[in-house]
Amino acid sequence: MSPPPTDLTIADLDYELPRDRIAQEPTAERDAARLLVVRRGVPDVRRATFRELPGLLPPRTLLVVNDTRVLPARLLGRRAATGGKCEILLVRRLGRPEPRSERWSALLQTRGRPRPGERLDLGPLRATFVERLPLGEFAFDLAPTDGGETVDAALERGGAMPLPPYIRRPPAPADRERYQTVYAQRPGAVAAPTAGLHFTTELLARLERDGHEVACVTLHVGPGTFRPISAERPEAHVLEAEWAEVPAGAAEALARARREGRTVLAVGTTVVRTLETAASRSPEDGVPAPFAGDTALYILPGHRFRAFDALLTNFHLPRTTLLGLVMAFHGIAPTRAAYAAAIREGYRFYSYGDAMLVLP
Repeated sequence: MSPPPTDLTIADLDYELPRDRIAQEPTAERDAARLLVVRRGVPDVRRATFRELPGLLPPRTLLVVNDTRVLPARLLGRRAATGGKCEILLVRRLGRPEPRSERWSALLQTRGRPRPGERLDLGPLRATFVERLPLGEFAFDLAPTDGGETVDAALERGGAMPLPPYIRRPPAPADRERYQTVYAQRPGAVAAPTAGLHFTTELLARLERDGHEVACVTLHVGPGTFRPISAERPEAHVLEAEWAEVPAGAAEALARARREGRTVLAVGTTVVRTLETAASRSPEDGVPAPFAGDTALYILPGHRFRAFDALLTNFHLPRTTLLGLVMAFHGIAPTRAAYAAAIREGYRFYSYGDAMLVLP
């Protein structure tokens, strides 16, 4: 879904970040991350830590989180025909051509290009190349080498967590737990909804004791979310579709919060896109209806937000749709001011970095 024309330029989405501000490791404790607190549309900032979140929110806030679970979707192996090394990053399930196999889109790194029918040996999985897809992806049929396993079980046994390329180290055993939210339930993402990485089970319990509420939606994050904008006019960029769901229970919680005049906090840009997609299909303005399906909603300045009032988000890469979404909600100049303050004060950026809270 394309955004409306906007005055935003690619220069607005650019900024200089010292390399040492890109977090390479998570904080020792999830909720020890720093938090930059702002009021929507206002350039002033306040410093806090993430564990202070319950006391920063308006009374009885409804927090909406993304319960997707990151798959260990990075696989190393060899091409059966040539013996050459290969690496694939699974992106999305496309179907089930046979009872014991699944068709996936994937990104592939290898010398040369496979031919249809060529097999990749990937440890616990065997991949058969089907066809090239748009946007540089490839379709593969995956089958476990152990006939008694499912594809998901084989991935859990032999796949690696798909850490973003700006984390300049191999995935470590600890990443299987830390590059995952504590409430992750539904496998399907190849990148974490990073705003949620700061929550602990204890912090969630404290939020509920303080009268706040938590509801879950799902968006299976794909690599297209992070793909840089190359077009000079950001609205010309094409955002890839991802699967999302607002279940009936979450829709009921959102409707109840709206009736009671309570604040709805979207935890992360993936929740924003999920809620706004559901709201756009709802007969009741501002109240997302239950929804399940693909969304390619692309949000830039000029978007009219309907479904939430406050945003919790990490600091995003320059020239990305994620930063454009934050600017749509908070404003171009206030967002740039907040990022400048975060850089000046040594905040940590990107997936394992610190967070920003945009309050009404």
